[in-house]
Amino acid sequence: MKSYIVDSPLGIFALSKNGKVVEKVVFGSDPIKAAEKLNKLQSGEIIEEFLDLLNTLKKKDYDTFVFENETIARAVRDKTGFETEVERPSKVVEKFRPRLSAQAVELKVFGNKEEFSKFLRDVTVQLTRMAITVAVAKRDLYAVQAVRAIDDLDKTLNLFVGRIREWYGLHIPELDRLIDKHETYCRLVADLGNRRNFTKENLEKEGLPKDKIGAVAEAVSRSKGAEISDEDLEWIRSFSRDVLELFKFRERAEEYVDSVMKQVGPNMSAILGPVLAARLISIAGGLENLAKMPASTLQVLGAEKALFRALKTGARPPKHGIIFQHAAIHQAPRWQRGKVARALSGKLAIAARIDAFGGEFIGDNLRKNLEKKFEEIKEKYKAPPARIRHEKTRG
Repeated sequence: MKSYIVDSPLGIFALSKNGKVVEKVVFGSDPIKAAEKLNKLQSGEIIEEFLDLLNTLKKKDYDTFVFENETIARAVRDKTGFETEVERPSKVVEKFRPRLSAQAVELKVFGNKEEFSKFLRDVTVQLTRMAITVAVAKRDLYAVQAVRAIDDLDKTLNLFVGRIREWYGLHIPELDRLIDKHETYCRLVADLGNRRNFTKENLEKEGLPKDKIGAVAEAVSRSKGAEISDEDLEWIRSFSRDVLELFKFRERAEEYVDSVMKQVGPNMSAILGPVLAARLISIAGGLENLAKMPASTLQVLGAEKALFRALKTGARPPKHGIIFQHAAIHQAPRWQRGKVARALSGKLAIAARIDAFGGEFIGDNLRKNLEKKFEEIKEKYKAPPARIRHEKTRG
């Protein structure tokens, strides 16, 4: 005999070919628990209650089970060896589904159809959140890889720019100390080339700040660097152009991280900024792992070596890890940094949990509360502790 299996938020119902309920498993009135069980079932997991139902049906001489969901049918066949069929749509099941609300009231799970309707809405919301969580959990790994690519690019750019500065420094050694920004240095090399072209007019066209133009032009005009052949200069300029393309690629990588983090971690991004938030997720090994960490762990994430060294030697433990890159911490006086880091990690822990488990966006409120807390810390701890003042005086 065939039994038609209906999976629903209310529970699992086994029907005869006439549409009569021959066995059932009721999930109960808690929408969260019902959504969890239904989600497992529809994902191909054979939950215990479902297996018991199938075994009971077997004892009643039902030897074939008909499903609308192919995933469930395949899971039952693979894990139990029972005969299954897929019938979509199933006329037997279609006739039964409109009777679910009446069944809910008859079984006394709900007092009336309105209560059951609200339950259905709540279960649907929970299932949607679960689907979003799964999607986010997968997408966060793309943000992790992207931010690691940015870190690799930074290492490569530092290496290449260092080589260009040394190489071009043979021609204009004075330029190295005058131009701090790597991208600007490479652009000047690529665009201007020979030091004869470092005129005030050309430097202005390159967008150099006015206070720098005079100093650079003056220093280059008096340069003690060696002359350079056109062939050598072209090699350096070509290298600089390639490095500039890498800078552009890095910008695009940051834009990509921004777009991914708006979906994956909007609340964390509102507090830390997308790139630093992605770095934190990268160190934790994923958003869900990060969300499970207490605020105290988040605070020192990325400073594991210093923490273990402190535990081993009895030295002072670190007050912050990678979150030190946040402006509020690294711009704060030394004696305020620990307090700022604690406040920041507390809000981060909240943001990570909301992002990981499909909550609403409250990033703006979290950021405003943090800014208020930072101001309180600045006001309350204006002066350094007596010990630090004493050390400074003695030094």
